[in-house]
Amino acid sequence: MATEAQALQLVGLLENELIRRRGPIDRHNDYYRGKHPLKFASQEFAKFHGARYRDFSDNWVQVVADSPVERLTVTGFVADGETSADDDLWKVWQVNGLDADSQLGFLGAVTGARCFVLVWGDPSDPDMPVVTFEDASQCVIAYEPGSRRLRRAALKRWQDGNMDFATLYLKDEVWKFSRPLAQQDKSPQMADVDEELKRWTPREMRDEPNPQPNPMGVVPMVELPNKPMLVEDPISDVAGVVAMQDAINLVWAQLFTASDAASFPQRVIMGAERPMIPKLNSAGEIIGKQVVDLDKFQVDRVAWITGKDARIAEWSAANLTMYTGIIEVAVGHLAAQTRTPQHYLIGKMANLGEGALLAAETGLVKRCDEKTLWYGQGLREMARLIALAKGEDAKAQALRSGRVLWAETESRSHAQLADALLKLKQLGFPFEWLALRYGLTPTEVAAVLTMRERELEADPVTELTRNLTGGGAPAPATGGEGPVEDADEEPEPEA
Repeated sequence: MATEAQALQLVGLLENELIRRRGPIDRHNDYYRGKHPLKFASQEFAKFHGARYRDFSDNWVQVVADSPVERLTVTGFVADGETSADDDLWKVWQVNGLDADSQLGFLGAVTGARCFVLVWGDPSDPDMPVVTFEDASQCVIAYEPGSRRLRRAALKRWQDGNMDFATLYLKDEVWKFSRPLAQQDKSPQMADVDEELKRWTPREMRDEPNPQPNPMGVVPMVELPNKPMLVEDPISDVAGVVAMQDAINLVWAQLFTASDAASFPQRVIMGAERPMIPKLNSAGEIIGKQVVDLDKFQVDRVAWITGKDARIAEWSAANLTMYTGIIEVAVGHLAAQTRTPQHYLIGKMANLGEGALLAAETGLVKRCDEKTLWYGQGLREMARLIALAKGEDAKAQALRSGRVLWAETESRSHAQLADALLKLKQLGFPFEWLALRYGLTPTEVAAVLTMRERELEADPVTELTRNLTGGGAPAPATGGEGPVEDADEEPEPEA
């Protein structure tokens, strides 16, 4: 049991770590949303054109971040020693809306280098724990010295209205604190008051004690790291994209500026005097001369040229394809560095076969497989926490060495997938395994198996014949003539 002073000290340490991480997280989130400051521009260019392109961005960060997330779909959880997915766990997953929220969590991990999952029991429904994905800007976990998995404490800090809130999760108890939100514009007279406001105080709880016991016996928050390292922080997928994104935005700004000023041949009048017109008073008398507004000549498309030595020269138009060529090379670098298929970025597809598209997506598929490995470890621990929250210690132990079921990360046509599954069936793979490979969730597989049983009861002869021939269509009737093909024979390969 920790004292209040010890809990506050731990909150302060974890809050400092959270503040240290916050800068890159906010920066990468801004880039994902298209908020890109103009970088790498000269002082002169930024002075005259910076305000014009303040809100412009050619946002490739979002494409790079979204490309793996759209292929990461959890379909179930299997405990050690079981052959089918756990229906109770999947019910908890669905009731908590995690089929959608998990996508938000994975996106947060891709951009912010990590995300978190929090599990806690619901007193009003002991069989349905509350499970939420948490953002890396609000949560931090402290691990035991020398370990990357044994959790010592976790902190969640957030703002609501004019208050800061913090919840400290320990193995045996949970502390809740709050403090008024510090004012941004403060006078010197408020300095002492602000120092007092910075201090966390225990939150007043009406229906529960503070601190309250943690019946799970473990820290109920799990980290899902993105590209973890042995000793350093995990890496965001967009961290290496930011610099090239800034370069692309600058080249676009220069292209727009050139297209505005130099995309057409420019003509200049040389050796001529500045056109002047008489300046009259109210009586119509000439009292002087005034310069002609040259902008009016542009609108009227009329030139007034004076002087015997006047001549017209021409500057050729700027070559704008030079800029687009640089942008294409930069986008190609992004594709290679992030293993994002070029047809995701360039948008040019010319008579590419399915095999060529699959080869182009190999890097992205491997990138997704890496994420299922690292995210899967955290999700497996999340499943164990759900079992602990429900008081199912035996299941929790089995889930420690269980596995997470994912949808196929490789994108294939239905014809290719059906052909591959048919060949696997001929090798002896069971229908339930094939249905999971097809992309059905365990709940959908159970429903399909029930439908198959009903079809078998309604027409057992046709259904058995179809299964024996290993295809979707029934075998042709022999009519009692000719030899009957043995059901155990290997079917003839298709031409």
